[in-house]
Amino acid sequence: MSSIGATYQEDAAIQKKRWTILIVLNLFTFMSTLDGSIVNIALPVLVKQLNLPVAQVEWVTTGYLMAICSVILFFGKLGDIAGKIRIFKMGTVVFIIGSLLCGLSTTLPFLIVSRVIQAVGASMTMANSQGIVTDIFPATERGKALGLIGTFVSLGSIAGPSLGGIIVSTLGWEYIFWVNVPIGLIAIVLGWKVLPKDLVRVKSGIDIPGSMLFAVFIITLFAGLLLGQQLGYGDPRIISAIIAAAAAFIAFLIVEMRRSQPLLQLSLFKNPLFSLSILCAFLVFVANFCFNIIAPFYAQNMLNLSPFYAGFLLMLFPISMVIVAPLSGALSDKIGSESLTFSGLMVMVVAQFGLARLHEGSSVILVGLWIAMLGIGSGLFQSPNNSLIMSKVPRTQLGSAGSVNSLVRNVGMVVGITIATSILFNVMSREAGHRVTDLVPGRPDIFLAGMHVVFMTSSAICLVSALLTGWRLIHSRKVRKAGA
Repeated sequence: MSSIGATYQEDAAIQKKRWTILIVLNLFTFMSTLDGSIVNIALPVLVKQLNLPVAQVEWVTTGYLMAICSVILFFGKLGDIAGKIRIFKMGTVVFIIGSLLCGLSTTLPFLIVSRVIQAVGASMTMANSQGIVTDIFPATERGKALGLIGTFVSLGSIAGPSLGGIIVSTLGWEYIFWVNVPIGLIAIVLGWKVLPKDLVRVKSGIDIPGSMLFAVFIITLFAGLLLGQQLGYGDPRIISAIIAAAAAFIAFLIVEMRRSQPLLQLSLFKNPLFSLSILCAFLVFVANFCFNIIAPFYAQNMLNLSPFYAGFLLMLFPISMVIVAPLSGALSDKIGSESLTFSGLMVMVVAQFGLARLHEGSSVILVGLWIAMLGIGSGLFQSPNNSLIMSKVPRTQLGSAGSVNSLVRNVGMVVGITIATSILFNVMSREAGHRVTDLVPGRPDIFLAGMHVVFMTSSAICLVSALLTGWRLIHSRKVRKAGA
């Protein structure tokens, strides 16, 4: 095992390959986050082809995200112990196998199991990619490199509906999974050539009790939240699941505080800048996934666009983001991250509010404007915020910090989907006068009433994040003045 003092930045051969290494990391970052959302636009197709209600097919998306959340801290810790690059490489292979199986699925249970396999591979790569970048890149380029990782994370999570719509229309829903296989194989071959051997490893044991408790917490919490939409949150089984989740989380925190080598380094959260940046990242992904789950149904069922054209409309989000995010990441190295994150969040607040005012006869141009604004706001926010998070962490905890960052992102996705669908179905049920867990034929007004409340809620979530970021901006300026 090499000493912790050794660095990749002292190796000229590795430094020559650092941008190629970043490409490999970004390819899997993009694919693993893309697969959290690419299924969303295929949900209406799966509902028809598998003859299932929306609430059941939703598990294809949420099962994937739930599995990632359950094991991502474990793989982050394992990366610190066994080597971040080794775990990343193994994850790429598992992810490709899972993708292949997803496309071969003919029943919902088989598809969900295949998605879980895919999720295990995705979590192995997600948990360690940011730590690898922070290790390899010098401090002068780290903000830009982490910004690009953040860009591909956000791009993958948001581009899903738009790319998925085009693929579903032209090739069929199976290909939204199979497209990963050739791209993934190229990335694996390239990765095995350019990725160096691990230098930084920590002598530590694996926290089995903490890992088990955290998995129980995630599974019971999200199962309770999602099944509550179908059974009602007053159902004794749902109440039991939520109580079990709370008990598992409290037990997890107690275990982590007492262990000398915990799964989650709670000391990371003693840094207020790290904690606030993590919280803001969580809130933004909650808001964006409210948009992500509702927008495909609005575009296809209210605007009567085909999946192909709906995909092009939703593509405005990632296109705007991919233009703005790299500029924002590079700019954050020069002027700091606080003002950029605040500006991005304010743009998102306005965009979400605009989406809340759409109706059945809205102009496609107006819809596209609000979607593009949401992408611009997200691009301004994500890269500087990721740079803030990873710059505050010691080298020996980079795997753990990267996995925490990825965890809150994926939890944010699941919470966003849950909030959006819960609000949507509750408002629709109230408007219809009976319990609704699906679209009501011939009653677009019922769906729109629910959609308006969802987008007003996501706008409010962005506003809370903006206020927190504004406080951070004022605080950092005071600190700089005091230092001067």
